[in-house]
Amino acid sequence: MRPESLAFLTKLLNTPTPSSEEHRGQRVWLDYVSPFADKVETDTYGNALAILNPGGSPKIMVEGHADEIAFQIAYIDDDGFIYFSGVGGHDPALARGQRVHIHGRNGEVLGVIGALAIHMQGGKKQEVPELHELFIDIGAANRKEAEKRVAVGDLITYIVGWQQLNGDIYIARACDNRIGTFVAAEVLRLCKKAGKKLKANVVAASAIGEENGLYGAEMIGYSVQPDAALVIDVGQATDIPVTNKKRFGDTRLGKGPILSRGSVNHPVLVQRLEQVAVKNKIAFQRGTDPRRSGTDADAIFLQRGGIATAAIGVPNRYMHTPVEAIHLKDLENLAEWLTAFILDLKPGEKFKVKI
Repeated sequence: MRPESLAFLTKLLNTPTPSSEEHRGQRVWLDYVSPFADKVETDTYGNALAILNPGGSPKIMVEGHADEIAFQIAYIDDDGFIYFSGVGGHDPALARGQRVHIHGRNGEVLGVIGALAIHMQGGKKQEVPELHELFIDIGAANRKEAEKRVAVGDLITYIVGWQQLNGDIYIARACDNRIGTFVAAEVLRLCKKAGKKLKANVVAASAIGEENGLYGAEMIGYSVQPDAALVIDVGQATDIPVTNKKRFGDTRLGKGPILSRGSVNHPVLVQRLEQVAVKNKIAFQRGTDPRRSGTDADAIFLQRGGIATAAIGVPNRYMHTPVEAIHLKDLENLAEWLTAFILDLKPGEKFKVKI
């Protein structure tokens, strides 16, 4: 991967960007995309857009969501221990013993999610706790001391950085889904580099609030009103021993992005993407969305009487854990694929199912 792109990806993934407070990650994204855009803008809730060739046609939005799952302080007890709720989908079994940062009004506060020592468990198998049964220890002597540093409503993220696992496989806390916003930024850069070959209007978008309910996508789907939307998110990699391929399919790290059919995925748009991939010898994998995609595509395709939309996944092992794993080649291939698709479009091209 280009060193500048890898440095951007590293900074993006190391910047905490919990749902409802995405501003820090959005600033990193905007700083990177600004040189490749004719204009950048943000809206009321912090969705970020970078626009290239605004007079071009068709208008193509390339979108990922910036936010990550988190926790939020719900209660502080008399002894200064902190109880919390989930922001997005969590597996409580993973939480015990983890280090966290509480993003307080005076900066980050270190904490640990408490766990009963094995010596004190009496030989009994511990049940998986509910989130509200877990607590965070910040070393406070009592509630008054704790409240000098944190407050109800403060957001919390795991302390896990972006690290190379081996070769082009990397792990991070929040690949879901700042790798989507990374690809959107790279597509914008590559389209800018193409110069006069670009006929389309490209809108790269970094949306807020997906983990809470696809909120940002619904906003920008309505306001941008693109002719087509290419929604990038993570997809389940099933190349580990404990997955059921008969149920979840066979998708692997490093074998290319996942193009799904069904549900929100517009058949004409999917077919055009397939044609471009074959023409340019870009590897991709096939997936299915029989009912819904579980991504921002579910909100975007419904706007303004219907927007042609495709949900494209980057294979991701261990989704919604502190050790999500992705392959850099899948990111590069996807950015090249979507750029080739955009450059292949004819001015004014529309996407409509023929009846």
